[in-house]
Amino acid sequence: MSENKGIMLAKSVQKHAGRAKEKILQNLGKVDRTADEIFDDHLNNFNRQQASANRLQKEFNNYIRCVRAAQTASKSLMDAVCEIYEPQWSGYDALQAQTGASESLWADFAHKLGDQVLIPLNTYTGQFPEMKKKVEKRNRKLIDYDGQRHSFQNLQANANKRKDDVKLTKGREQLEEARRTYEILNTELHDELPALYDSRILFLVTNLQTLFATENVFHNETAKIYSELEAIVDKLATESQRGSNTLRKQTSNPIKTSSPVQSPVNKLNNANINSNYQNQITTNGGSSLANSQPPPESPVAAATPSSPTENGVATKSVERPELSGLNASAKATTTTQTSPTEEKVVVSEVKPLETEGATVAAAEAAATPPVATPAPPATPAQVNGNNNEPSIPKEGGKHPKELPSNTSNAEAAAEAAANNGNSIEEHKQKKLDANTADLPPGVLYRVKATYGYVKEDVDELSFEIGDLIRVIEYDDPEDQEEGWLMGQKEGTTEKGLFPANFTRPI
Repeated sequence: MSENKGIMLAKSVQKHAGRAKEKILQNLGKVDRTADEIFDDHLNNFNRQQASANRLQKEFNNYIRCVRAAQTASKSLMDAVCEIYEPQWSGYDALQAQTGASESLWADFAHKLGDQVLIPLNTYTGQFPEMKKKVEKRNRKLIDYDGQRHSFQNLQANANKRKDDVKLTKGREQLEEARRTYEILNTELHDELPALYDSRILFLVTNLQTLFATENVFHNETAKIYSELEAIVDKLATESQRGSNTLRKQTSNPIKTSSPVQSPVNKLNNANINSNYQNQITTNGGSSLANSQPPPESPVAAATPSSPTENGVATKSVERPELSGLNASAKATTTTQTSPTEEKVVVSEVKPLETEGATVAAAEAAATPPVATPAPPATPAQVNGNNNEPSIPKEGGKHPKELPSNTSNAEAAAEAAANNGNSIEEHKQKKLDANTADLPPGVLYRVKATYGYVKEDVDELSFEIGDLIRVIEYDDPEDQEEGWLMGQKEGTTEKGLFPANFTRPI
C-alpha cells in the first residue's frame, strides 16, 4: 500500500512539474497555447458577476447587522418612553399598545430580511466557488493537453530520425486522452457559464423585489405607529394646556376680589344715582351687561330691623334714601336674604301710585330700575357674555356666551337672550345644508361677525363686527363645545374657538 502511495505521489509531482514547465514555455513564447476567445468572454462575465454578488452579500450582511442594532435601540427608546409617560396621563394605554406594535414590527422586519433576502442571496453566491473550481480544473487540463500536444510533436520529429514507433503510438494515445478530458470540461463550461450569467437577472429581480416590498411595508406601518404616537402626545398637550388655562382662570378671579369690594346694596344704589351708567338686571334667568364703570360709591341706606324669616331665610328691608323726595308710597325697597351659605340681594319693584301730575311719576320711573323677581339672584355685570365674578367652569369645556346688550330695558335683554338660541340654531342648520363645493378644503361654511369679540383664552379667536370667518372642523371631535365653533379669520392665519351666537351664517 505504501508503494501505491509512492507511485501516486510520483505521478502527481510529475504532473505538476510538467504543467509548470509548460506554463513557463508559454509565458516565454517558446511554445503556443490553445486559444478559446468565446470561453474567455464567458470567464470575464463570470468574474464580474462573482465580484458583484460578493459585494452585495457583504453589504447586505452589514445592513442586517445595522437593522438588528436599530431594533435593539428602538426597543430601548420605547421602553424609556413608556417609563416616563405617567399612567394617569391621557392615552397611556394607547401609547403602550403602539410601542408594543413597534417592537413586533421591528422583529418581523428583521426576520423577513434574514429569511427572504439574505438566505437566497447566500445560495446565489454559493454557486461561484464551485464554478470557479471547475474553471481552474479546465485550465489545468488545457495545460496538460497543450503539453501532450507539444510532446507528441517532438516525438514525431524524432521518430522520423529514429523510427521509434512505440513511443510515437504511446504519445498519440496520451494526447487523445488529454484532449478528450479537456474538451469534456470545456464543453460543460461553455453551457454552464452563460446560464449562470443569465440567471443574475431573475435572481436580482426576485431578491430586490422582496427587499423593497419588505422595506415598504415596514416603513409604512412604522409611519402609522409614529403618527398615532404623535396624536397621543398632541392630545396630551391640548388637555394639559386647557387644564392649565382653567387653573389660571380659577386662581386669578379670587385675586381680584382681594381689593376693596362694594356691597351689593352699594352697587345697586350707585347704579341708580348716576343716570349716565346703564345696568341691565337679569329677569327670569336672562343676562346683563355693564357698558361702563360705576360712579364713585355713595352712602349706603340704613337697613330696617330684620323681618320674620321666610322658609328658614332671614330677610331685612333697606329704604332707598334717593327716593325720599318722591311720594312715600312709591319707594323701592331692597331686601337682603341671608342663609348659612350665601347672601342674596333682591330688588323689589313697587309701582308708583297715581300722583298728581306726570312729573312725579316720571321721576319715580327714572329712579326705579327694572328689577328681577325674588326667585333668582341678581347676575353680576358681564363682558363678552362671562361674569366678572368668580364662577365654576363647566368640567372639560367652556360656558356658552351671551350676546352683549347696551340697553337697560328688560324686554331688550329678553330679545337678546332669544337671539342667542336663534343664532345657534341657524349655525346648526347651516352646517347640515352646507355646500362646500366652492369653499377651500376643510371649510364647512362661512360666517359674518354681528358682534365684536375679544378672546379670553389662548385657544380663542378675536374679531370685530363685519369680519368674515371660515368655520372648520375641530381637530378632535370630542373637543366640540356647545355654543362654540372652530374657525379661521379670512385674510389672516388666526385660528381658534369663537361663540357661535356672535356671528351669522352667510
